[in-house]
Amino acid sequence: MMAGCDRIWQAARMAILLDPLLGAEGAESMLRVRDAFGPYGMYSNEGHDTGYAPELPQRIDAIRNHLRHGNGEPVGTVAARTNYFRETYAYGDEITAPGIEPFLHHEGLAAAARSIHGRELVVPAIVFANLYLPGQELAIHTDVPEFRGANRTVTPQWLVVAMHHSGLFDRWRMPIATGVSFFGPGESGALVTYPEGPDGPRVEVAPRHDTALVLDTDTVFHGVDRVAGDDTAIRSARPGMRLHPGARWQLRDGDAVVAEIDPASIRFSVSWKGYCFVDDADRRRWAEHGDDLTLDRILDTIEADLRSREVLRTDRPAPAEFGLAIVDTYTRFPG
Repeated sequence: MMAGCDRIWQAARMAILLDPLLGAEGAESMLRVRDAFGPYGMYSNEGHDTGYAPELPQRIDAIRNHLRHGNGEPVGTVAARTNYFRETYAYGDEITAPGIEPFLHHEGLAAAARSIHGRELVVPAIVFANLYLPGQELAIHTDVPEFRGANRTVTPQWLVVAMHHSGLFDRWRMPIATGVSFFGPGESGALVTYPEGPDGPRVEVAPRHDTALVLDTDTVFHGVDRVAGDDTAIRSARPGMRLHPGARWQLRDGDAVVAEIDPASIRFSVSWKGYCFVDDADRRRWAEHGDDLTLDRILDTIEADLRSREVLRTDRPAPAEFGLAIVDTYTRFPG
């Protein structure tokens, strides 16, 4: 492993468990927020037209790794298993799920974030919900990080992920801590983590009601084990379908009800992300976009590094081919 990556992993090994997180009433309020929000769209519905190598799926890195270690299931089946449901509850000052405010500004999550990154100023940034039906799972991956001038809205996700793992762009990186919290009766679908890097041991965290694990998910490989139960619903799932709350939750294709699901069988987690700054001056540098990266600068920096490694010896290839070379060089998965 490269020296730069060694340093990244040393900084990522801390994880903090909050148990309990909100207390009985606070945890129940999160379930009320969940039920009042819907419907929930599939993760594949998200995405931005970032322009570069549009033929590559946004998370081609995780997809290829998952298929490489799969059990021979058809691609369509794997896609349904990993195309869980996600919606954003809060983004900065924009609240889309009323009642989420106490969670967004939870001091325990902020204190854990300060410990993870050793930075005093933590700004709650994003809260989003993930829902998994029985039979669904989350492929091993690291989250999409952010850099000054490069994030998921303007840069392909696979590229931003590789940027972090390369260690070439640390100067521009925004350290983010993530709190993965669990609510509801579901007991399967453990959070799988590799806190000591891709060569380290696999550590499983049970999704127990009203608990949260805070860690650097941009660095630590993680995923979700398959949720137990009747997977009939996901066998009928197709991109674009939505999940509607109710006494029996409904998977719908437009107005047509495709399947009904017992809400107690749905794995529900809520992720909190906090931006971690050294101080107000550091925060202003981020807000004012000073010294932002450009796509050309990113690609030129990576090309120079690939040439120094003798991975690239000819002219830079077409974007899709170049993208796959970037993923294969820098994003090294467990196993």
